[in-house]
Amino acid sequence: MQLLPFSNEDDDNTQSVWVVFGENGVSAKSLVAVLSYFILSAKAKSPSLEQRLCGLQAASLYLLLLKIPGSVANKVYHQILFDTCLNMPLKCWPQESGKKRKKDSLKSSQGDPKTGKRSRPPKKVSEEQMEIDEDEDDEEEGMYFSAQDLLKLREGIVLLVCTLLKLLERFSLKDKPQSADSCVQLFTELTNFEPVIGDMNVDQLQSLPELSYHGLGLLCSTIHGEGDECRRRVFRKLLYVILMMKTQERSKPSLLAPSQAVCGARDQAILFISHIVDKQREATLPLLRILVQHICHQMVEKSEYRASGAQAVGKLIAKMPCQDYAAIVKWLYSYSRNNKVAFRMFALDVAMVLLEQSERDVDDTVDPELAVFLSHRFLVHNIIYNHRNDVSPTVRGHALHCLAQCLELGSQNATKCVHELFSNSAQTMLESGRSDQTLKRRDTVQKTALTFRTIELTKHKSIATTHRSGINTSLQNEETMTLFKKHVSDPKTNARKSALETVMSLLKHGVITCSAENLNILSDRCRDPAVSVKKKAMQCLMDLLAALPENTEVQEAWLRGVLPAVMDSESSVQEKALECLDHVVIAHIKSQGKYRDGDTSQKLAWELLGLMCDKCQDLSRYFSKAFSVWAPQQKFTPAFVNGLLSHTEGEKAAAAWLLLAKIASCSPKLNYGTVLETWENTIRSPVVSVTMTCHILSVLGDIASNLNDDTKTRIVDDLMGWLKTFSLPLEVISSCVDTLVRFARSDNTQDTLRFLDRYCGELVSVCESYLSGVILQEKGAENINEDLLVKHLYTLGAASLHCPSKVGKRIFLLVQSVLTPSEQQPVPAEGDELPASQPLSQFKPNSMPTVVRAQAVITLGKLCLQHEELMLKYLPVFARELEVGTELAVRSNVVVVMCDLCVRYTNTVTRYIPNISACLRDKEPIVREQTLIMLTNLLQEEYVKWKGALFFRFAVALVDPDPAIADLCEYCLVDLLLKKSPLMFSQHFIECIFHFNSYDKHKKYNKFPQTESEKSKFSLKGPQNQGKRFRIYKFLLKNFTDEQRFNITTKICQDILATFVDSELPLDSEGSELLADTFDILSLKEMKLTAMSGPAAGEEPQEDEMAMAKAVLQVAQKKLVSQVQKRNFVENVIPIIISLKNMLEEQHSPVLKHLMAYLQLAAEVEYNLKQFEKEKQQQEQQQMENQLGNFTLSPRQNSNAVASPAQAANVGGQTGFATPQNHHAAKGPAQTPKSADALRRRTFAGMVTPVRTHSSPTVFSTGRGKQVGRAISTPQASINEVTFGEQKTSAQAVECGISSCTKNKI
Repeated sequence: MQLLPFSNEDDDNTQSVWVVFGENGVSAKSLVAVLSYFILSAKAKSPSLEQRLCGLQAASLYLLLLKIPGSVANKVYHQILFDTCLNMPLKCWPQESGKKRKKDSLKSSQGDPKTGKRSRPPKKVSEEQMEIDEDEDDEEEGMYFSAQDLLKLREGIVLLVCTLLKLLERFSLKDKPQSADSCVQLFTELTNFEPVIGDMNVDQLQSLPELSYHGLGLLCSTIHGEGDECRRRVFRKLLYVILMMKTQERSKPSLLAPSQAVCGARDQAILFISHIVDKQREATLPLLRILVQHICHQMVEKSEYRASGAQAVGKLIAKMPCQDYAAIVKWLYSYSRNNKVAFRMFALDVAMVLLEQSERDVDDTVDPELAVFLSHRFLVHNIIYNHRNDVSPTVRGHALHCLAQCLELGSQNATKCVHELFSNSAQTMLESGRSDQTLKRRDTVQKTALTFRTIELTKHKSIATTHRSGINTSLQNEETMTLFKKHVSDPKTNARKSALETVMSLLKHGVITCSAENLNILSDRCRDPAVSVKKKAMQCLMDLLAALPENTEVQEAWLRGVLPAVMDSESSVQEKALECLDHVVIAHIKSQGKYRDGDTSQKLAWELLGLMCDKCQDLSRYFSKAFSVWAPQQKFTPAFVNGLLSHTEGEKAAAAWLLLAKIASCSPKLNYGTVLETWENTIRSPVVSVTMTCHILSVLGDIASNLNDDTKTRIVDDLMGWLKTFSLPLEVISSCVDTLVRFARSDNTQDTLRFLDRYCGELVSVCESYLSGVILQEKGAENINEDLLVKHLYTLGAASLHCPSKVGKRIFLLVQSVLTPSEQQPVPAEGDELPASQPLSQFKPNSMPTVVRAQAVITLGKLCLQHEELMLKYLPVFARELEVGTELAVRSNVVVVMCDLCVRYTNTVTRYIPNISACLRDKEPIVREQTLIMLTNLLQEEYVKWKGALFFRFAVALVDPDPAIADLCEYCLVDLLLKKSPLMFSQHFIECIFHFNSYDKHKKYNKFPQTESEKSKFSLKGPQNQGKRFRIYKFLLKNFTDEQRFNITTKICQDILATFVDSELPLDSEGSELLADTFDILSLKEMKLTAMSGPAAGEEPQEDEMAMAKAVLQVAQKKLVSQVQKRNFVENVIPIIISLKNMLEEQHSPVLKHLMAYLQLAAEVEYNLKQFEKEKQQQEQQQMENQLGNFTLSPRQNSNAVASPAQAANVGGQTGFATPQNHHAAKGPAQTPKSADALRRRTFAGMVTPVRTHSSPTVFSTGRGKQVGRAISTPQASINEVTFGEQKTSAQAVECGISSCTKNKI
């Protein structure tokens, strides 16, 4: 180019260029006109490659002319042409093909990857404009550019950008704000033009993004504007790059998919800002703080964007000095108390990022009142921990998750801060008090600006429910753990999962002790109603066990949490439990030669098995279930079995036999010699290990079919000899009898029966002889050996089940004599005839010890299982014993026996279910718990039905004085029984009201037979029991479906209220109590339909399409249900309520206040529904007006939508950017009925609508308060609608007076 020499700093050359033009007859205006022709040709419809290249070259030449001194004097500069040149790179480069197409047809088969597709214009855009857009799209679709063509275009764009960069070094845009905006827009768009290979370097101009950032750097220099005007302009544009948003005309910014290119552009923008801050530190620090605030202000709730934004904020804050760092943390604290969920969530994310950085030290530059904000302690205590009780379950869960992550950070400061929360340090309390005072003294209330200016959050707009008591960050350890126990029972699933993670981290890092109580928090949640919480609890136990493998308490908690899950109703939970069990135990069982003491995993596996043999024997059946699942999978190889056999001697013997007992039946051929040798040693040993012996006997029974006859005979003789000594523990006696029975199995049934009659009959005979000696001999009971007698009774019961033909009637009377005095029923001598009748009525106390009598009940029950006539005789005795018995062990065993008999003789024993269920109010907790478990099993297997008073007695267990029994009852009803009978609660609810009030005057309800003692036991009548009654009512209603809630309201009115209106029931004192309960029930929040309930307080709808579709469906459902509910209320409820109200007023009944409370609640509900509908309509109308306003070049002064911040400042007579009225503020008395008297007057007329007062601007907003210029803390406005001063058109940008912005705004 011959013009290049004239563009340098040589004055001689630069002064002669215009002379040269004159000498050659070239007019500057004509030259500009020619260049304009080529530039505009490139902007025509479907320009060719040559037109695009010529347009780029012409634009470069025009910019080069502008660089030559004297260009302004010769009137070369034209703003529109200059802006057009800046738009050339984007206009000449083929549009991307990823946008939505208008038409499906293509003019060229090659057009797909290169076509330009524009987003659909808004509905209110004119039809002509739509046609123009479609034509441009169609023209663009027909173009095809080869790789060589694109390379030429790129070279032209690079030439133009380089020329522009040279121009900006000398050509000032100080008085040309619109051109400066165009430059910023161009450079911002080009930052994502192509990927940068390697690390980006703003000073090395190799790629277009690097050239663009160099241009943005030039625009930040003072040559283009005084103060921080240009820098503010650049930072504002880069804001959306960091937020991964795209700004479009006539619409709000939209999120971009977080692709590699988008994330790369974000990282480059952060790097550039850091570079500018390093070079121009003093000038850019105020803007950096503003940028951070606006990133927070525009953050969305999606987790991936939050995580990206938090990292960006962390990197930017790291560039701040301590004074600015403390100020921004103080602002972040106010931001974290905003009532928008997205704000509070993002504040937690930012706090976690800041905790990963080194803690700032206080220096001389820091204001003493801001020093408290420099510490990590403030972030942990005042931002993260303070949100543990947030009103939003999403924020609660995230805060707990962050608290757990604090302990995983490498920073010791964060861990120390968490420890302080659970310590009793008085110093912590004092420091916290100083922090609170500092915050109160420094907290200011300022307005929120919507241009790129400092954002100060209004204190009174912050969420109050989260921080009612200020900043008190140190609690007593016990109180804090109580809070965490509350969190693991949170109604929301995610909050419970986060609480479990936090508890695990606290235990893992020693913040709280690994006590049984604390560990039970994790193990108990393995039986949570939610599947995801069960899995999370198991994973937490796995992580805790991996961190503390030698802690016995942790090992036991792991077993008690994971093992029961193998029998969970959800298959995925079973699989997770089996996976954990295999990973921790089975996978690390090696042979004795491969065992290493230093191997933590092997040591842990054997220690867990050792616990199974000792403290956790009650979990054996769950362990067996796991092996029954693994058995078909052929999981246990011969090498595994032989490895176990190598451990059968020594300290691991008990654990090895435990595993062998589980796999012997499904494993390959065992080494029988080892098993038999161990058996011989066990027989001869004077000391017997109960658990290991039982496992050895189990293995013997499994291999019995593979042994020869001689070996079988020898083992049977050993078993019989051992049993006849009656010196074995009861568990070993049971295992011996079971093994004996397994040795009896053969293909010939008769041989099996003869074997059992021989050996089991012999045991029965021995026991009979011993009992005769004790009971019949004179003074035999005085010198009784209690332990020996119990073992004889136990052996008799175990053996009699297998040889019923060898059990005579004399044995029945001998066992009965243990339970009754000798004078009540004589026992005949052997061979004598039995009396014709048995006058036994109950088990009266005698000289026998209680433990003997309790065992006799179990033995008698086993005899009854094989002899029906015996069962018929003793059933009334068992029932009587439950009523009048005084011995705990006897009553408990009677409950077990009767429930077992119910399985065998269902029809007969069902008549005695009322007697069994009466034990749910037994004075002993053990009996109540035993009864609850046994009845639940019978109901699950459908041996018992919900008849008579059974359901109501079950419900009374919900208010048992023992909390453990109440929780067990809740679990049984909801998780076990309600699934089988979904209508169970709703069918019994009406009768619950009559039953618990002991009201029996209704012709239909509460008419089942009960004794007076049973009535008194289960009565919850009277004001003193009102709390218990309503705990039951609330529990039942909470588990209703919406359909059941809807129907129960109508049924209550028809079956209870209408009976009093029709005088079927007297309105006496008992009736008044019943009515009072009824109206209070109707007023319960649990009666409200869930479809009518909005999202939880503090929650906001998600932004994904599925969530939006669900929200739309919920709104439609809510509207429909509202209409149906209103109609039902008007047609079925109101007439009855009015009549009953008149009746109560005539009698001056105290129930009237309960009725009026219900009416007031119903009126408020209706009023709130109408208010909700009205606000929805206003919002829709306002949104439409805002959209129309966005397309108006000259916005009206009275419009609801404000086109720019400058106009927003003067709308409605407001001064500055005042915070608009909050439409979601707490409703005051003006929105509720004035009084009960006013409501009563309306009710006399048959109307149950509320008496409304005159509307006020606070309540009934006309929509004018909802403008673009509203405070950041105002809850109603969507954060995505805030434009931060984005201009819609060039003309509007000039009108808004961008060039006249002060240092606090653009």
